[in-house]
Amino acid sequence: MQTTSAPPAHRATSDRVRQVVVLVGAVVAIVAATIGSGAFGGEPIAEAADGALSATATPVAPDSPAFAIWSVIYAGLAVFAVVQALPRNATDPRLRAVAWWVLASMLLNALWIGVVQAGSVGASVAVIVVLLAVLARLFVTLVHLAHTGAVASTVTDVTVGLYLGWVSIATLANTAAFLAAADVGELGLGATTWSVILVAAGGLLAVAYALYGSSSPAVVLPVGLAMAWGLTWIGVGRTDGPLVDETVATAAFVAAAVALLAPLVTSFAARRR
Repeated sequence: MQTTSAPPAHRATSDRVRQVVVLVGAVVAIVAATIGSGAFGGEPIAEAADGALSATATPVAPDSPAFAIWSVIYAGLAVFAVVQALPRNATDPRLRAVAWWVLASMLLNALWIGVVQAGSVGASVAVIVVLLAVLARLFVTLVHLAHTGAVASTVTDVTVGLYLGWVSIATLANTAAFLAAADVGELGLGATTWSVILVAAGGLLAVAYALYGSSSPAVVLPVGLAMAWGLTWIGVGRTDGPLVDETVATAAFVAAAVALLAPLVTSFAARRR
């Protein structure tokens, strides 16, 4: 008869430290991000850095309602922080693998807001690229780890998926804002052409995520949904207001459809195999 021994004391302590630090860190990061974004009366992100990241700064900027997705992401991160801190989840292997990375992503998001508020668009690109890399690392980890507890796995997958999808689009918009602020003369191709290239890149990135994560629809479907959301609002923003551009709008709507459908197709195909 085989018996299982209790985990070593140092492992139990390590798990508890992780749970507490991630919970407290999440509270600090979310509060800092909320204050920094102007939710309590400070300067909104859209007005910081001379408006470089406003909804009308570049043809790749999503229209203002798109940013409502942050409320969903923050709520998911808050729930994740609580769920991972529950005593019964101390030894959950998935949470062990991702909790520190999730905390890193939250701190990087708060740092990004601080950098933008300081007026440095160039530094904001560097921070958001690192944030995207951290979220991509989380995505790869979740794809390869089997689900454990239903609640913990669902909260983690949906939250990280939405977070990755939105930050992927935000990175494109942030890059366009930096190029505009740097006054690089539209790199010889013109604003419309570069905008179409960027939204097309968003669509291709969504396909790449869908192909890689086809075996994990709980993760990859939220990624596609968030990317489709962001791309759709880029399209909407180009159909009205000071930056009307029918070409960019059409490209953004097509890319949004691709982002939405790609994970559905790849997930269905994976189930058929």
